[in-house]
Amino acid sequence: MLKEIYTQRREELTKTVGAGIILFLGNNESPMNYRDNTFPFRQDSTFSYFFGVNRPNLAGLIDCDSGDEWIFGIDYTVEDFVWMGPQPTIADKANEVGITKTDAFAHLHEIINKASKTNRKIHFLPPYRPENKIKLLDWLGIPPTEQQKAASIELIKAVVNQRNYKSADELNVIRQAVDLSVDMHTLAMRMAKPGITEAQIAAAVQQIPVSQGGRTSFPIIATINGHVLHNHHHENTLKEGDLFLLDAGAETKEGYCGDLSSTIPVSGKFTSRQKDIYSICLESHNAAIEMLKPGVSFKEVHFQAARVIINGLKGLGIMTGNVEDAITNGAHALFFPCGVGHMMGLDVHDMEDLGEVYVGYDGAPKSTQFGLKSLRLGRKLEPGFVLTIEPGIYFIPDLIDQWKANKYNADYINFTKLEEYRFFGGLRNEEDFLITTSGYELLGKSKPKTIADVEAEWAK
Repeated sequence: MLKEIYTQRREELTKTVGAGIILFLGNNESPMNYRDNTFPFRQDSTFSYFFGVNRPNLAGLIDCDSGDEWIFGIDYTVEDFVWMGPQPTIADKANEVGITKTDAFAHLHEIINKASKTNRKIHFLPPYRPENKIKLLDWLGIPPTEQQKAASIELIKAVVNQRNYKSADELNVIRQAVDLSVDMHTLAMRMAKPGITEAQIAAAVQQIPVSQGGRTSFPIIATINGHVLHNHHHENTLKEGDLFLLDAGAETKEGYCGDLSSTIPVSGKFTSRQKDIYSICLESHNAAIEMLKPGVSFKEVHFQAARVIINGLKGLGIMTGNVEDAITNGAHALFFPCGVGHMMGLDVHDMEDLGEVYVGYDGAPKSTQFGLKSLRLGRKLEPGFVLTIEPGIYFIPDLIDQWKANKYNADYINFTKLEEYRFFGGLRNEEDFLITTSGYELLGKSKPKTIADVEAEWAK
């Protein structure tokens, strides 16, 4: 079955690209502080998608004209087995995914040189690892500063147009990743008590995917300072009255990701003010979900989430004025400075290394407006897309001070009333969805997200 899946993927890619040589670079081991002490290995996602071999220091090559396919690398020796135990050969692993040709990097260099001399197109993706930038310099003579520009647009688009549409097999694995992610969040809800540290919760939830042969899909955000959107600082102790925000997901052994966020009252019950903000955010979350269906622009989903947040904050006296004008001027971005969601799959921000303009915007330019420029997905939705929904409301003191001093969007923000919420922090909910032919499907099992359900989970 695996052989057929990978063979079909490569055949489709070859047909789309049409001509030339396609070069794929796998990832190498990445040392923490010296060569033999490495970070846990993570294969490049696109290499995994087309070649399926999870070991370091490999390259794949497809000749679109002849149909030849190779995997290049260096086989382990008996001396390596002393440290690693017996390992399969590259040829053994290649055969599992339908590739019969394997060789050393020296032969890859020969093939590339021959292709270059005959002016054949050599397609490669934008590199993000320094070791792969060095390889492209050695093999193609392209300086690292020029490699992003020299990357093949045809190949980027072809890869995006395959990986954006998740197969039934991929969706089954993604559901497993989300289920594990839900377990991570319900554990955090039960642990988030006064006297517990952020680090203790982060450590506990990380055990869940690791125990199943996976890992976390990104560094865990576990914080009482939810207004810092990507806060990986875990040194605080939870206390009465705090809101604890967990943004964490599981990655399966196959490399597919889940991505969820939850906000939990450390005291077990939301205060009146916390309920007000949480309810607005949850209403925004649900309004965004209800818009999900083929043909809808995700940018409009983002704007709908913003409308709900603006109306809710107007009800509290924090915002004012015409809602549509506030959106046009980006006034809501003071409280909602990020996007409402992003694509998800083999990467938690799927294919972000290939460029959001291709993955999330189908080649259309992105906005440069503060807030909207952070929306990673803005294209029309199609069946097979997997994405997150994660509006948030954040009170960021430094940003508030900057806007107030510059009177930025003062027609829509009551800065005097806003001072009452200056140290509120921030919160969000996040879930993962599949776009179906008629609407959407919540992926995985349900995560507690209503006020009643979160408080009930805390009490278990």
